[in-house]
Amino acid sequence: MQTIEIKGTVRTELGKKSTKGLRAQGQVPCVIYGGEQNVHFTASEAEFRKIIYTPNVYIINVNVDGTVYPTILQDTQFHPVKEQMLHADFLLVKEDKPVVIEIPVKLEGLAEGVKAGGKLQLEKRKLKVKALAKHLPDTLNINIESLGLGKTIQVGHLAYDNLELLNAKNAVVVAVRLTRAARAAAQQASQG
Repeated sequence: MQTIEIKGTVRTELGKKSTKGLRAQGQVPCVIYGGEQNVHFTASEAEFRKIIYTPNVYIINVNVDGTVYPTILQDTQFHPVKEQMLHADFLLVKEDKPVVIEIPVKLEGLAEGVKAGGKLQLEKRKLKVKALAKHLPDTLNINIESLGLGKTIQVGHLAYDNLELLNAKNAVVVAVRLTRAARAAAQQASQG
């Protein structure tokens, strides 16, 4: 899994008044959970562009006044109208403790059903997994070459080393749907 670093400063004052002032200066209040004590800090809103507006998932090394915490981004809150980031929660990553995170799905190959005129639909762009940080992949690769017309791949059909998939076993990840053109061609072939 890729790592990325963001820099932050320890927050001494907590509460609405200080938080409002920080946001006005382009700072985002943040907290790191999972350690012996929660770490409250602020980081520049610009620091988050490289982790939020991307499909990639990272181990984020949060550098708070010189102390580096390996974390994953757990949650973000945005203003309902403006695109301003209001808050970020990070979870401390430990070598011996599994983390739960969503990993992007990457499809490989050209499905047989698409060659036959079907339409490929990716139903789940990310899957929730539980694993130790050292076993987390950048993407969950799924080979779809043998996926036929009208067929699906469900979470229960997938297996990865050292990962536990947490989505419902019957949840459809990818499907090849019948298009009108494919249905018409199939009807004409059966009538002819």
